[in-house]
Amino acid sequence: MTTKLFGTKVPRVEDQRFLRGKGRYVDDVLVGTHAGTLHAAVLRSPHAHARIVDIDVEAVLSLDGVHSVWTYDDLAGAMAEPLPLLIPHPALTHGRTQYALAKDEVNYVGEAIAFVVADDRYIAEDAVDRIRVDYEFLPPVVGIDAARAATHLVHDDVPGNVGARMEQKNGDAPAAIAAAPRKLSLDLTIERSSCQPMEGRGVVARWDPDVGRLTVWSSTQTSTGVRGCIAARLGLDLANVDVVTPDVGGGFGVKINHPWPEELLVPMAARVLGRPVKFTEDRREHFISSAHERGQVHHVEVGFDDDGRVLGLDVQFWHDHGAYSPYGLIVPIITATQLLGPYKPGAYRVVFESLFTNTVMVTPYRGAGRPQGCFVMERTMDAIAAELGLDRAAVRATNFIQPDEFPYDHGLVFQDGRELEYDSGDYPASLEKIKALIGWDDFPALKAEAAKEGRRLGIGLACYVEGTGVGPYEGAHVHVETSGKVKVAIGLTTQGQGHATVFAQIVADELGVPIEDVEVVSGDTRKMPYAVGTFASRAAVMSGSAVHLAAKATKAKALRIAAEALEADVEDLEISDGLVRVRGTDTTLALGTVAVLSNPLRYAFDEASKLATQFVVGDPGKPPVAKDDEPGLEGRDFYSPQRATFASGMHAVIVETDPDTAEITIVRYAVVHDCGKIINPMIVEGQIHGGVAQGVGGALYERMEYDESGQLQNASFMDFLMPYVTEVPSTIEIDHLETPSPLNPLGIKGAGEAGVIPGSAAIAAAIEDAEGITITAMPISPSELHALRLTKETR
Repeated sequence: MTTKLFGTKVPRVEDQRFLRGKGRYVDDVLVGTHAGTLHAAVLRSPHAHARIVDIDVEAVLSLDGVHSVWTYDDLAGAMAEPLPLLIPHPALTHGRTQYALAKDEVNYVGEAIAFVVADDRYIAEDAVDRIRVDYEFLPPVVGIDAARAATHLVHDDVPGNVGARMEQKNGDAPAAIAAAPRKLSLDLTIERSSCQPMEGRGVVARWDPDVGRLTVWSSTQTSTGVRGCIAARLGLDLANVDVVTPDVGGGFGVKINHPWPEELLVPMAARVLGRPVKFTEDRREHFISSAHERGQVHHVEVGFDDDGRVLGLDVQFWHDHGAYSPYGLIVPIITATQLLGPYKPGAYRVVFESLFTNTVMVTPYRGAGRPQGCFVMERTMDAIAAELGLDRAAVRATNFIQPDEFPYDHGLVFQDGRELEYDSGDYPASLEKIKALIGWDDFPALKAEAAKEGRRLGIGLACYVEGTGVGPYEGAHVHVETSGKVKVAIGLTTQGQGHATVFAQIVADELGVPIEDVEVVSGDTRKMPYAVGTFASRAAVMSGSAVHLAAKATKAKALRIAAEALEADVEDLEISDGLVRVRGTDTTLALGTVAVLSNPLRYAFDEASKLATQFVVGDPGKPPVAKDDEPGLEGRDFYSPQRATFASGMHAVIVETDPDTAEITIVRYAVVHDCGKIINPMIVEGQIHGGVAQGVGGALYERMEYDESGQLQNASFMDFLMPYVTEVPSTIEIDHLETPSPLNPLGIKGAGEAGVIPGSAAIAAAIEDAEGITITAMPISPSELHALRLTKETR
């Protein structure tokens, strides 16, 4: 009998291929001289803010091996228009996007100016170096403080550098704070950082003039989005553009933005030149021209009572969205709404301004605004506890939404335009689990013992709620082959989340087949042309639900066909181990045979197909394919939620700070996580481990260091610090809580971003506990901690 797989630790089916070096990435597509592939390179601005006076490409055109060079003046039609503003919003009053190649002005170091295609990348890079550009320098605006001062403007037509101002509220927060018996103010900062996937961006395109069809391979998180943009800008019918996403070496959000200039320029060049064209981003290009995130400054006013209960919360913050805003206001809206976490403030108001700066644009990075919001809320909770002399966990418990209060409506609008309504959770139970896991109640004694040895230990706690599974929809197609193998197509792309395993588990359970017989294909518009993308912890909820529904439809059809063939009642049939069986008997029919019978044939082309020919099957009194039926044993369905589902979790950490060097060492790290029903605990735990590593990086190491002229000072792995295996906790203690979501058929919630969200908040709290110094900005380095110590000593 087939063992149920949902909820079990099934090893990842995709891993063996990767471990043996058989992954196939964009740069592996159309390689070799036989492919005739040309290679592209991009001239990028060396200045943060300048007018382009003149571009001279004459020296390039005579270089042997160069096929073409484009500047803005060579673009026409829709290609000459600004790149799309992907997510418009009424509050985004001054949205701005760049051109595929800079027109008149550059607004950050790394902006694309010219595009060269040559026989190989070496020649293309040499050609780029020969292009001469005359600039008229303009004063750059770098950082939130400079943007707010507005002494200079990034865009002349954007007053005060303010792209958007948005306010949301529930109740009268200022009045509630004024009337509260206790009040606090805090100023908190999270610095700009970026995701650095092992594989940078890449795109390859091939034009087939015989059929007028374009095939594009892109390392993207949204193959259907890239397809739509290419078709629109190149004036092609959508049906004549195929976008395939092969293996992707990490995404983390940077590859959800689309189209990047190269995703339009490469297909354009392939079509014009009649040869395949490839662009592969190098690491420096990724640093200076791909998206960043995180940078925000917050001012908090909070009113509370003597028990630590929040009566009013008023937050104003400033979000650095860089030189352009293609992804709209998604990041600051998430910060504004997810800041509330598992708590219910008596009244809440949040106001943010999204500001232009002459730096790389901002789009979501794993967590997408939530780490900033969590940092603000959890630092506020710790400040309240310190003010009152109360246990930090107790103050949190006082403010929790209770299990019997779900669904809980915050009275705000979430990033998907729907109400911010939590569907399920049990935050008090999670708190008890995390306290037990980290040894919260026993820590004071441990700290005291360490102090006797001259060691400084501190403990921190952070709670969060994460909106997951946002719409609008995802789909799936399940097809049973005549061999009995099952092919599953989803529109999502995959960047290491284990999609080929978890979705195969769902199908194997529903269809009663061995998981080895299920193959999942993702990110190929030829297989699933309707999809949205992989982001916002939505894959399991969205595609998982769609896969479940499609498999269910396939099963229903299989049972109906088998019932006719076996002259049995559908209710008497079951599917197990790939066999349809009449319960209580030895009568069976292989699922592959059912697939044969599902497709009435005129011609027998093999032994199996003989079973489906016209003189073998069918009722002469009925049409071979019924009116409401179609050939094939397959199912296709879509899942579209009314609103997001909300996962939650809590992290606790013990750190040690060196009294002499101020080095910060993580001693223990614990996580409690609630993502509803868990499909595969091993994969969820893997996601958490990876997220914690990124959270540690965001708390202690990773930042984008711009100087006042807008030059990125640490645009390499020599200078951009990331945690090594020596800095990431070797053991992360994990416990799960399952509060099923009522919003989807599987009761699941997302898990992909969980591990990273509370990292900075928890580690800041632990450092503060160890040092007795208030921590208000992250990331924090040993030198910064040392400076804080000196400041404390001089007070």
